[in-house]
Amino acid sequence: MGQAMLTGWNARNLAPSAVVAPSLDAGHHAVSRHDLFRDTPSAVAALLEAGTRPAAIVLAVKPQKADAVLPALAPLLGDGAAGPVVLSIMAGRTLAALAAQLPAGSRLVRSMPNTPAAIGRGVTVAVAGAGVDTVQRNLCDRLLRAAGAVEWVENEALLDAVTAVSGSGPAYVFLLAELLERAGTAQGLPPALARTLARATVSGAGALLDALPDDADALRRAVTSPGGTTEQALSVLMAPENWPSAVSDAVRAATERSRALAG
Repeated sequence: MGQAMLTGWNARNLAPSAVVAPSLDAGHHAVSRHDLFRDTPSAVAALLEAGTRPAAIVLAVKPQKADAVLPALAPLLGDGAAGPVVLSIMAGRTLAALAAQLPAGSRLVRSMPNTPAAIGRGVTVAVAGAGVDTVQRNLCDRLLRAAGAVEWVENEALLDAVTAVSGSGPAYVFLLAELLERAGTAQGLPPALARTLARATVSGAGALLDALPDDADALRRAVTSPGGTTEQALSVLMAPENWPSAVSDAVRAATERSRALAG
C-alpha cells in the first residue's frame, strides 16, 4: 500500500521525501525522487543531521512491526505538538494506541485505504485526532488522494465498518469473479473463455457503476427484463437466505473482527 502511494506521489510531483523500504533497491522507479533508507533509525538520523523537519510522517507498515518502528520516530516528533502530523494507514491501530507509543501531543491521522489504491482507484476513509489543524489535514488529504478518493469522518469507531465494507470489499468482488468463472466452466464454457467473461463482466460493471450517477439498484433493474434470464438468476441470489443474508453476515463478521483487533 505504501508503494502504491509512493508511485502516486511521484506521478503528482509531490515534494521529495525520505523512504524507508527494506525490500526496494535504489533504482526502483517508485523511489526515483526520494531518498531511500533500509531502516527507520538511519532515516531519522540522516534527516536530523541535515536539519530536515518533515511536515508529515506516513506509517505504512504492518501492525506487528509498529512496536519497533514507532519509538524510532520520536526524535523527529520533538515535543509532539510542534512536530509533523503522523498519518497512519495501518489496520487495527487506533489513535489511542498510536498516541501511547509517540510523544505526548503528537498530531495523528488514522486512515483505512483499500487495494485498488495500487492503480490509483482506491478509496480511503480518514479520521483526524485531537489537535490536527486544517493545514495538516489538507496535507494528509493530498497524500491519500495520490491513491484514489478520500472521505473524512469524525467518529473513529466507524473505521471498523469501513474496514468491513471497503477495506475487505475488494476480496468480496474477487470472490464473485472467481465463482462466476467456476460456474461458467460448470455450464460448459472453455475455462479460458469463462475466465475472460467473468473478469471483464466484473470490471466492466464496476466501471459502469462508477461512470453513471444511477443508484446500484437502478442499474440492476435496468438489466433485468421481466421473465428473462437475469430475473431468473436474481430470484436465486436475492432469496433472503442467500445474498441478502450472506453479505450482511459477512460485513458484520468483518466489522466485529476489526473491533477485536483494534481493542
